[in-house]
Amino acid sequence: MEYDEKLARFRQAHLNPFNKQLRAQQHEQRAGEETPDLATEEAPPELSPAEPEFHCTECVMDLGLAEDHFSRPVGLFLASDVQQLRQAIEECKQVILELPEQSEKQKDAVVRLIHLRLKLQELKDPNEDEPNIRVLLEHRFYKEKSKSVKQTCDKCNTIIWGLIQTWYTCTGCYYRCHSKCLNLISKPCVRSQVSHQAEYELNICPEVGLDCQDYRCAECRAPISLRGVPSEARQCDYTGQYYCSHCHWNDLAVIPARVIHNWDFEPRKVSRCSMRYLALMVSRPVLRLREINPLLFNYVEELVEIRKLRQDILLMKPYFITCKEAMESRLLLQLQDRQHFVENDEMYSVQDLVDVHVGRLSCSLTEIHTLFAKHIKLDCERCQAKGFVCELCREGDVLFPFDSHTSVCTDCSAVFHRDCYYDNSTTCPKCARLTLRKRSLFQEPSLDMDA
Repeated sequence: MEYDEKLARFRQAHLNPFNKQLRAQQHEQRAGEETPDLATEEAPPELSPAEPEFHCTECVMDLGLAEDHFSRPVGLFLASDVQQLRQAIEECKQVILELPEQSEKQKDAVVRLIHLRLKLQELKDPNEDEPNIRVLLEHRFYKEKSKSVKQTCDKCNTIIWGLIQTWYTCTGCYYRCHSKCLNLISKPCVRSQVSHQAEYELNICPEVGLDCQDYRCAECRAPISLRGVPSEARQCDYTGQYYCSHCHWNDLAVIPARVIHNWDFEPRKVSRCSMRYLALMVSRPVLRLREINPLLFNYVEELVEIRKLRQDILLMKPYFITCKEAMESRLLLQLQDRQHFVENDEMYSVQDLVDVHVGRLSCSLTEIHTLFAKHIKLDCERCQAKGFVCELCREGDVLFPFDSHTSVCTDCSAVFHRDCYYDNSTTCPKCARLTLRKRSLFQEPSLDMDA
């Protein structure tokens, strides 16, 4: 107890010598509280001669730490930034209106306008320590709220401790990094490259050599060498270029060029940038196999089957577009993950080829083909009424263009039995009938003129 009293008196005695105003106020307060009746005052406790007596006022120690020396200036600087952004947004709008419609420059201006608006939204709340949205090099970073998921920073190649560190993820290319690493990013978002130029490198590992890279990483330009001094050179099998260990984590990915030319689906080591690009491009139908490697259909039998199923689905599409029941049941949404299958039969994505290789695409597409054919030939009377009768033999059931035993006239789209169509040496009956009708329509006006 005596120790606590001594410690309290010691703290009271050591006041801030620079806070004179507070000391004067406390002296006045103490003078006003004193009463002339000294008899009623309690006698101060007697101290031993060895203990010094401190005569001071009660005061909390203050070294000037309560002053705000580090807060951000308010008003002029922030307001000028917001005003400049708003002015830039208006100028960008005007440029978009002046540029030609659907031009590349107009698309770039629209992307610029989106980035300016996101930046303006980020600056609207100056009191927030870490903004939820950050826009850098066309990356759209959003602050992550997950604290328990273990992630690795794509910039510094270290673990992100979500409980104590703030980290961001790009919604376009899923680039992850610490908040402290945001300003160190030098690579633009891969999503922008996919949007502007969606195409693959179709040469197998186009290596050029370290000397063409000046013995530096192709992405961050850090010094590298094959001996590992100062950093190990790692080759990307997709681009053929060399990267440092921070930009190349030995990730594995299927290489499109090897699939198209060699039907090789073995994953190879690629850089982080190439891995993100391939992941974004995997479902995009940008491969026209008939032009790139037409001999692939002779080597892979599954591709021939897939092509026939896709051609049949394209022949079924007009039935569904004009059928009310099919539109209500949304049968075409069975292929919503592969929209290009109802648009053409030539374009493929890397995911399509992977599914063909493992046998997944053939099974799923056969089920959808069966479902579509069942609706047209059995379930819907309107679609059945749009069938054909073979005009060459006039026998058999109602024919449809997607039946396996039929042939379709390329000129009038009439449907016949395959054997009847190829055995008949004459022209198509429907084409002949249409030709006579056109001649009669041209001859009637001439007869009227003569009359």
